[in-house]
Amino acid sequence: MKAFLLSIWRFRHFIQSSIKAEFLGRFARSKLGALWMILNPLAQAAIFAIVLSEILAAKLPHVDSKSAYAIYLMAGTAAWGLFAEIVTRCTTVFIDYSNTLKKIAFPRLCLPLIVGGSALLNHLLLLSSIFVIFLLLGHMPTVAWLSVLVGIAIIMLFAFGLGILLGLLNVFSRDVGQVITIVLQLWFWLTPVVYTRETLPKQFTSILELNPMAMIVQIYQDALLFGKFPTWSNLFVPAMIAVGIFIFSFWIFRRASPDLVDAL
Repeated sequence: MKAFLLSIWRFRHFIQSSIKAEFLGRFARSKLGALWMILNPLAQAAIFAIVLSEILAAKLPHVDSKSAYAIYLMAGTAAWGLFAEIVTRCTTVFIDYSNTLKKIAFPRLCLPLIVGGSALLNHLLLLSSIFVIFLLLGHMPTVAWLSVLVGIAIIMLFAFGLGILLGLLNVFSRDVGQVITIVLQLWFWLTPVVYTRETLPKQFTSILELNPMAMIVQIYQDALLFGKFPTWSNLFVPAMIAVGIFIFSFWIFRRASPDLVDAL
């Protein structure tokens, strides 16, 4: 494992340059360039705020604020978006870069790391846009917003581990890539992003206890909306699941890596 990690470290410049190239490649021949990375999520966040707060007057139960539901939805969507992007892109990353894997010798784990780094960069830009909208809504930042960093770390571990496992399976069975799209859609609606826990019928609340993303998404919602730090004891199980899947995926990847190129 030490030698494996050292090989990744030796290719750190390759990973960094690939993330940078992917980022810049999105805006080739664009006059506004990287500004679009802020304008697009900013427009989406503004639509949420205006439509939900001003037009539909959607409100959260027990919260006396016209913009509360818009903030709740943007916070949950941001957390879920990071998770879904990493899982979706890692599922197809080995197939997408199959020609590169066959022609260039480099640690294959670099590819998911590039995906994760690119997704993290997108996420940070999205959060910066959301924070601007919050300020325009008069929703001031608090120290609890720093707990979002904990949410990012857990999501990255969980999504990265799950994405590597699905990516390996997708190489040997291409049906996995099709199935995961459906699974993520169902998973999204089983996670309190659009709705709150209180609005669910009691018979469905037990499902949330089995869904690690429910508690992880709540980190964002509690911090950004209510200015509350998470209940650390409630994060123990999701954090252990994330770490466990990450370690397991690393072990499986080492065993499957020699056969990866041949299967492609």
